Amino acid sequence: MANKTETTPSLINGVDRDKLFGTIDQIKGRPELAKFKFEIRNDWQGAAHNRSTIQTFFGAGTNLEHAVKFEVDADEPAILLGQDQGPSAGEYLLHALAACVTTTMVYHAAARGIAIEEVESSVEGDVDLRGFLGIDEKVRKGFQEIRLNFRIKADVPDEQLQQLCLIGQQYSAILDSISNGVPVKVTAERLA
Repeated sequence: MANKTETTPSLINGVDRDKLFGTIDQIKGRPELAKFKFEIRNDWQGAAHNRSTIQTFFGAGTNLEHAVKFEVDADEPAILLGQDQGPSAGEYLLHALAACVTTTMVYHAAARGIAIEEVESSVEGDVDLRGFLGIDEKVRKGFQEIRLNFRIKADVPDEQLQQLCLIGQQYSAILDSISNGVPVKVTAERLA
């Protein structure tokens, strides 16, 4: 694994710029290569406990597999009647947001030749359970507000640091999905 701060002419922030720009050029020439489909398989374990398996995805015109099969557990804390077998679904959403904005920022910084030494973030999200529990239909079921704060160490002026943060927000797929919504189609079928 490359050092996250390793910097050579081709490698900045652990990102191989030659491969990055090669990928961009390939996609410009063949836009269909930009289409990806990610998937998980989820199995209910009991009460609030769920286990998702992440292994295959479609991208660059072909079916692909991760190098390893990932299994992630989600649950609720005891105060919410769970058994604390994993983070809650809401906590995974906050993790996905932080990870995506961070990665977006790091990749775009690398493309611009900006070396980043460290990135830390904290994410908070406010939820009012009255919506989820159906107690008050006027209360939103999901997060009312999410706050994301970054601390970045890079040898750039403060203005450029703020620009990096804005770029992370501007190009993050997860932030876009949360902020602008995405159509979700839900179906059910009988399990044999």
